[in-house]
Amino acid sequence: MRTHYPRTRHLPWSPGASSDDLRVTDLSGLRGREVVVTEKLDGENTTLYADGLHARSLDSAHHPSRTWVKALQARVGPSIPEGWRVCGENMFARHSLAYEDLESWFYGFSVWDAEGRCLDWDRTVRFLRGLGVPVPRVLWRGEFDERALRALRLDLGRQEGYVVRVADGFGAAEFGARVAKWVRAGHVRTDTHWMHAAVVENGLGARASLWDVRSGVRVDAEALTEAVGLPGAGDMGDAEALARFDAAGFTGDDRLVGALAALLHARHGQRGWLAARLAGVVGLPLARRVADLVGLHPALHRPYPDEDRRTGLVRMSYAADLGLLHAVARATAETDEARDQAEWSLLHAEEIGRPEWDVLRGAFADLPADAAVRCRAEAREAYARGRISAIAGDGGDDGSGGNGSAGRRRAVSEEAVAATWRWRSGNFPKLIQLVGPAGSGKSSFARRLPDVDVYVSLDDLRAARGSRADQRANGEVLRAGLDRLDAALAAGGTVVWDATSLTRQQRSLVHAVAHRRDALLTHAVVLVDEDELVRRNARREHPVPPEVLTAQVRRFSPPYPGDAHRTWYVGASGTVEEEV
Repeated sequence: MRTHYPRTRHLPWSPGASSDDLRVTDLSGLRGREVVVTEKLDGENTTLYADGLHARSLDSAHHPSRTWVKALQARVGPSIPEGWRVCGENMFARHSLAYEDLESWFYGFSVWDAEGRCLDWDRTVRFLRGLGVPVPRVLWRGEFDERALRALRLDLGRQEGYVVRVADGFGAAEFGARVAKWVRAGHVRTDTHWMHAAVVENGLGARASLWDVRSGVRVDAEALTEAVGLPGAGDMGDAEALARFDAAGFTGDDRLVGALAALLHARHGQRGWLAARLAGVVGLPLARRVADLVGLHPALHRPYPDEDRRTGLVRMSYAADLGLLHAVARATAETDEARDQAEWSLLHAEEIGRPEWDVLRGAFADLPADAAVRCRAEAREAYARGRISAIAGDGGDDGSGGNGSAGRRRAVSEEAVAATWRWRSGNFPKLIQLVGPAGSGKSSFARRLPDVDVYVSLDDLRAARGSRADQRANGEVLRAGLDRLDAALAAGGTVVWDATSLTRQQRSLVHAVAHRRDALLTHAVVLVDEDELVRRNARREHPVPPEVLTAQVRRFSPPYPGDAHRTWYVGASGTVEEEV
């Protein structure tokens, strides 16, 4: 069934409302609620379904500006559930405003399920990313505040206005109270209606090809490497691996991440450099996923003891979806033996299924934050070792509470709670281990952490001996630092370990102390692009020699999720951009 998109009412202070526009006369549907404010785009309202599309009018005639969005619907339609609809803005043709840097020619702003309910904003974003559709830029988010909205300042030569909606989902009958808009005065600034004029395309930005990949456009190796700032990164072999992965049928972020991993798979020895380099283009969480796929996939090309394989695969699943990981491994296999090993591993992975780690989140929701983190991590490890039941549910909930997925989830929760009773009190020390090259901002990040009881810095220990740059007594400094760490953890509280910790071997010495003292271990991994590291190093009070910094970047092998109970990924801004 086709559904006409409702007219959005103007906010009381919107200057662009004409005499026949609807205005919001009562803001009670927004007050007291969390709202999301997005940029209002100057395009054509368009609704996509599993089997077709239409513009605002249900009987939309053909127009050249709709050709591209029809091709998009053909690609993403199979992933739209029957009875659902995706509403958004077709930005192909220029209307009153000229856009030169769009991420796509279609932006989604709401998704409606078969019951006629608009999904909440966060679920909307996740669903649309899965299709390969971006959302308009978020300008503000928080509890509805009229003064804050009135204070928003737009570039009226480049932006038409904004739309405010409640963050929660809502029914169709509530639309008029839950969604409103602000539009600039005289927003239509052309003499001829755009549909009766020659079609002028809006401009796409450099990253539009990333959304093309997400939405299912055939991946072009050259365009993809250009989009992520690594021109010429792929040779012919990499392009062939990319083509093989492209046939695997993934969509959304999975397709983009897997394609980048297949294209860049030969850089498995440069994971730290790769993650930091990609973070500025695709965001740190996706960059981390690409780097982890690049680092993990070669293990699937080699023989592995079958008795240990399940545990190894479960631990890999902390960092990567196993289906995606095996698709990359199969695409990049260069020999028949490597391909056979990947296929054999996939059979084991299919038996494991897709672990539903959210089951563990619910099982420990009543605990203090650190205790919950510790219990979830220990339960994951118990599952990896086969000590608790499968954290997966492939079937629907039959409501029986016994054989259906709900029953399995409850059983898993009970097992997880029983297996982790010793950590539920939170009575254990906590260690935060900083990881990253010199000058990445580790110390600045750690100095802002609250409630730190002891700070162990190898640079400070060297300075106490006479010079923080003196590397001749590194062995003695390390032993002194580990002794201080051991004593601090024995006393309880929260301890920070400040050193580069670039490799697994370097981190292992600290891990041994943490394990002996039964500490909650958090990795704080700082990922900063090499060019930015060089700039920061030049401004430091105690810069390291350039050749030392280059060697650190080349040697940097970040930990994987699961190497610690918790991992914080810290970006160039000095804030945690992903927690695993």
